[in-house]
Amino acid sequence: QVQLVQSGGGLVQAGGSLRLSCAASGGTFSTYHMAWFRQAPGKEREFVTAVSWGGKRTYYADSVKGRFTVSRDNLKNTMYLQMSNLKVEDTAVYYCTADRLASSRWPPTESRDYDYWGQGTQVTVSS
Repeated sequence: QVQLVQSGGGLVQAGGSLRLSCAASGGTFSTYHMAWFRQAPGKEREFVTAVSWGGKRTYYADSVKGRFTVSRDNLKNTMYLQMSNLKVEDTAVYYCTADRLASSRWPPTESRDYDYWGQGTQVTVSS
């Protein structure tokens, strides 16, 4: 029922910035915890960041702390990922995802915590 449509991404040089968006439809966005994951070729999908249903709590993987910022606009049913000071190792397919039950576990950092997934968008960082 819930659809997550991603936009943004692309090719950027190391040190540059990109902004990803994830627009939700078909559900009650404002009740979901949301998160971003990423997956590089040949590697496991890894947690990047999460934001609570009300937007008051955020959590970041150590690898992106201080460089990435997650936010959400519940009036627009959209979550964002602002990425700055990008590194080559940030190259991956990025996925947005939603936990419709807003798990009591915080932070929800496992794929099994989430129910709906976007199609993914490629982020490529060149040296």
